[in-house]
Amino acid sequence: MIELNQLMPVGELQELKNGEMTTHNTAELFAAKKVVLFAVPGAFTPTCSAAHLPGYVVSADELKAKGVDAIICLSVNDAFVMNAWGESQNAENIMMLADGDGSYTKALGLSMDTATFGGVRSQRYAMIIDNGEVISLHVEEPKSFEVSKAEVILDQL
Repeated sequence: MIELNQLMPVGELQELKNGEMTTHNTAELFAAKKVVLFAVPGAFTPTCSAAHLPGYVVSADELKAKGVDAIICLSVNDAFVMNAWGESQNAENIMMLADGDGSYTKALGLSMDTATFGGVRSQRYAMIIDNGEVISLHVEEPKSFEVSKAEVILDQL
């Protein structure tokens, strides 16, 4: 699993925005920026839709006021699903990025196999990345939602 003070692995993540598909290289995405990255097991799932993403939507301005350049929501879903979920949650200030095949999540060491629920998915977590380096990491215990909330990350900044 990725650890504090490690550099983020290099990979590609997809984003659909305004009808345009963009592939982001993570080396460029995290370079010379302070980024809050949080990941969810799945778009449109109960905790993710009722609490996790909404917390970051509400806190986006506060996060940016504390020097955050980008807020990223990551899930092992496709970019079309992530775009639709972001639109349904009014997440215009959050990059809704897709790790369609789960390869980036696996590279982070934060994947989990949910079997018939959805196969390989991401664990729930949040991190602060400064110029590509993990400076804060909060991985949830299974079926928990305590340490990756927007409020916790705000306190870390």
